[in-house]
Amino acid sequence: MEETVRSAETVQALLERGDRRRLLDLLTAAHPADVAALLRDLPLEAQVTVFRLLSAQRAGEVLSELDDQTLLQLVQALDQLEVSRILDEMPPDHAAEVVEELPEAQAESLLEMMKEEQSEDVQELLEYPEDTAGRLMSPNAVAVPESATVAEAIEQIRKSAPEGRGFELYVMDDHRHLVGVVPLRRLLTAAPTTPMWAIRDASVVTVSPETDQEEVARLVAKYDLVAVPVVDRERRLLGTISVEDVIDVLGEEASEDIFRLAGSDASELDRRSPREIALMRLPWILTTLLIELCAGVVIHYYDSTLSRVILLASFMPVIQAISGNTGLQSVTMVVRGLATGHVQLKRWWEPLLRQVQTTSIIGAVCGIVVGLLGSVWHGTVSFGLVVAVSMFISVNLSGAAGTGIPMVSKRLGFDPALTAGPFETALQDVLGVTIFLSLATALLHFLA
Repeated sequence: MEETVRSAETVQALLERGDRRRLLDLLTAAHPADVAALLRDLPLEAQVTVFRLLSAQRAGEVLSELDDQTLLQLVQALDQLEVSRILDEMPPDHAAEVVEELPEAQAESLLEMMKEEQSEDVQELLEYPEDTAGRLMSPNAVAVPESATVAEAIEQIRKSAPEGRGFELYVMDDHRHLVGVVPLRRLLTAAPTTPMWAIRDASVVTVSPETDQEEVARLVAKYDLVAVPVVDRERRLLGTISVEDVIDVLGEEASEDIFRLAGSDASELDRRSPREIALMRLPWILTTLLIELCAGVVIHYYDSTLSRVILLASFMPVIQAISGNTGLQSVTMVVRGLATGHVQLKRWWEPLLRQVQTTSIIGAVCGIVVGLLGSVWHGTVSFGLVVAVSMFISVNLSGAAGTGIPMVSKRLGFDPALTAGPFETALQDVLGVTIFLSLATALLHFLA
């Protein structure tokens, strides 16, 4: 996109001068994603004016690129009949993405105003749960009977291949059961009279409509697929998921995990006010606050130990920080490993064993360092032994907890990133303080 189109000020100037032709030329030449980025930087009134310059097909391409907040504001500012005509020109899966972001009453009204066939396709997609293959798939699959010839298959591609989307040619039997796939290179190099059954690959990687979108992404990456067919229990072809949609899923899932580890939400990336962001973060912060208060209760319980050796208070934040960071590193690796498939729940002991081996080394090194410092600082070997052993055990328990809790969460059906953010860090802080002060009390009593 040209630099002039990237600038909201330039577009505003063209609108003020009434130079709609120049603006339309620039918008038509630009990529839909760039036009969507431009709209986000314009006032709502200008967004509506610019959007109405686009054709229905072009407007649909731009609409599917908008962030949720801009999309909602723009659709609510436009006439419903106008929006329904745009949705009619969009691929059903993209139209479903738009409709699901709207209030229920407005969504139902738009679906009633759309063409019957398009509306039915969109409603069928919306019946599938969020974040599943059924919600991602496009019903416009390119498929031919196994008795069709190469020439007939090529003609079918000319008629029904989705524009601008990756696709494969699928082969079906008389009952629409998926029986193979034909690579396009093989199709183009085969003789025109060759039947599909003679050149198809019978082994096809498929998913069901209920398959989680992360699993779809893993399959695409593992098998280097251009598209993934979605089939029902009887292997009837329902639709396909293109690699473009999978790339979007990877970005969404990675962002979601990162934000949840930080105790926030990906919606914060939208243009939200400080008040909205604060209200979104407060439940996480308040929950963490309550957990951290438990550390205060533990410290109060060991007042007598701290009063005997006040220097212990200086080492508490060190042990908390190191054990907390070790746990957070473990959490991050396991959450990402679960997302990419590198960590398997059925072999849970493998990441746990690796983590124990790793944290044993980290704990030993950190324990020796703080133990030597404690001995020099306090002037006794016994004090150094207390902080060294406390550091070693705290680091190892935090690493084990950081590895185990996400896997347990996944097994119970929860999002491991949701339970592994600030909550786990706070729990590890409490754990570190409890271990440190318990060991300090025991060892000081033993060495007294």
